[in-house]
Amino acid sequence: MEHEESIDLERLMQIMLERRKVVGGIIAGCTALAIGTAFILPKQYESMTMVQTRTAGNDLGGAAAMAAAMGINIGGSSSNASPLNYIELMKSRRVLDPIIDQIEWPDEKKKPEAKDFAKKNLKIENTKQTNLITVTATGRTPEEAQMISQGVVDNFLQMQTENSQQTQSLLVTFLNDRIENAKKDVDDSAAKLAAFQREHKLYSPSDQAKAAIEQLAAFDKTIGEMQVMQKSAEAQYDVATQKLGEQKAGARSYNINDNSTVQNIRAQIVAKEVELVGARQKYTDNHPSVITAQQQLSQLNQALTDEVGAIVNSNAASLNAAQMELLKNQAVAQAQSSAASASEKAIREKKAEKEGEIAKLPEGMMDYIKLESDAKIKQQIYTSLVQQCEQDKIQEAMESMDIQVIDAANLPDEDKPAAPHKALIVAIGFVIGCLLSFGYGLVWYKREA
Repeated sequence: MEHEESIDLERLMQIMLERRKVVGGIIAGCTALAIGTAFILPKQYESMTMVQTRTAGNDLGGAAAMAAAMGINIGGSSSNASPLNYIELMKSRRVLDPIIDQIEWPDEKKKPEAKDFAKKNLKIENTKQTNLITVTATGRTPEEAQMISQGVVDNFLQMQTENSQQTQSLLVTFLNDRIENAKKDVDDSAAKLAAFQREHKLYSPSDQAKAAIEQLAAFDKTIGEMQVMQKSAEAQYDVATQKLGEQKAGARSYNINDNSTVQNIRAQIVAKEVELVGARQKYTDNHPSVITAQQQLSQLNQALTDEVGAIVNSNAASLNAAQMELLKNQAVAQAQSSAASASEKAIREKKAEKEGEIAKLPEGMMDYIKLESDAKIKQQIYTSLVQQCEQDKIQEAMESMDIQVIDAANLPDEDKPAAPHKALIVAIGFVIGCLLSFGYGLVWYKREA
């Protein structure tokens, strides 16, 4: 049977007192070494910048704003404005490489990579449940620490501005192509109506025809909105596809439109669009019934955006944040375009039913109504696309900054470095000395045992 060995603490303390010169020397030596280390270690200074994130005015330009004004949504997620995404982007090579190049390094061959530099010199944190980000930089001098902290924010802002303007330029380019085609459609429809008027000497519809035109106006308005939405979504899709190609990520197909949940939401959107048309036939756009239907449509489109985003997230977890957002925008645009196309088809069917009810009008009057209706739709599409393009040009000219500086990088006090913590180092040295002296005493205790 093994017996636990007990230590006579009184005897141990007596031994250490007998050898107090050695014990004291060990403690003093460790403490002195710690003091020397505290003064030898290079000073480090910390500078902090605090910024507040905010959602940019447009995700992919005026398309989202234009659709929102009509009570619809072409997608575009604000998750790319997440503080966590910003934190990762602030650690990117595009942000940090200019700062690293600005610092004087003793050996250029040992210049750190952006990843290593971020680990050693940066602490970027997001205060939980807020949109505040603190960028704390460590430098060898107060000026260097301030330069790093301020440089991270400045370079990030410049990167975001350039990316936003590039995206806006792409969207304007794609919209211009669609505007040109819409202009041709407007001219063709106007020419057909004018030719009909000259041929039939019919320049103003009868009262009965006016009533029919008013009934069809709600259908024409919604059909125009659906076509604008499709063209806007196509432009958004093209922008995302091109930018994905630039990053060599490649467009991936996840069969978004075949997903049962997406199909269910799309069916609800179609039904709500038809309901909105019915409300517009009876009331003005300021009526509570119309406003409620538009709000419900907006919620359904947001649900579609969220569902598509979830599908992409579950299938593309290996992509980086920027590629993920582009892929989401591409998939959302595809789903929204499909929903708009299905809604337009359903509304045209309802319009055909209404046209059947007013088929008793003279044939010439019916042709006039159809031509005028087509001209109004084409004109609405053209006008909406031009307005949207102008909004995007204005947005392109502005600096679309996604963060605002709350506290600029401070210049640390040269007499108050953040490191080394001299008192802490000395205390650690003293504790280590005490432990070593205690071990020394145990060794002699064992020898006498």
